[in-house]
Amino acid sequence: MKKLIGFDLDGTLTQHRTPIPEAVRTLLDDLGRRYRLVMVGAGNCPRIFAQMGNYPIDIVGNYGMQEATVENGELRIIRQDTCPADRERFLREAARLREQYGYTEFAGDSVEFHESGMVTFALLGTKADLADKLAFDPDRSKRRVMYADVCTTFPDYVVYIGGSSSLDLAPARYNKYDAMCAYGASRGIGVEDMIFVGDDFDDGGGDSHIRLRGMDYVRIEDYRTSPETLRRIFL
Repeated sequence: MKKLIGFDLDGTLTQHRTPIPEAVRTLLDDLGRRYRLVMVGAGNCPRIFAQMGNYPIDIVGNYGMQEATVENGELRIIRQDTCPADRERFLREAARLREQYGYTEFAGDSVEFHESGMVTFALLGTKADLADKLAFDPDRSKRRVMYADVCTTFPDYVVYIGGSSSLDLAPARYNKYDAMCAYGASRGIGVEDMIFVGDDFDDGGGDSHIRLRGMDYVRIEDYRTSPETLRRIFL
């Protein structure tokens, strides 16, 4: 039996950027009685905590750049790595890629720079409507066309086909596999005693390093069925 279960959030336990349903809260309550649980996400810890309705669970955010715990109902950041991005470089290369692949029209900013140093290349722009984002590239085929080029352009970053309409870039050493291992090691849990639950294990996906590096995992095909699926597996 595993000791630690790591979870992705968007597309795994709920729709992108939407609150978790009550069935997921109940599931996490039940799982927490048997296992240590941790959320490991692409977003920062406060965003994940808010999206989960302040559910009390450890969170590793920004692909491992940030870690938080919940004490007395309040989120407490216990680690935060920062790697400032070269803004001029990203804006220049994003403009070139937009011209090359036909994404010259967008709402808001072209690129979002996060405090951590992570960068989001928002193909529809940072102010695009959520409905437009969700409808843009559900099978990720549009972003896969340019994925290799973005990887080549930014070799010092890991490029993820993130969210519903963007490409996320994190400094090269940050990914969910290493984030899980670091979290587990600090609590005396080895990789053989971990398992990760996600939806995005294909190449370029936010959960891809879990598969590529050999950690056990559960793939969620439809977030709406995740409570039933996970109860069958773990409880």
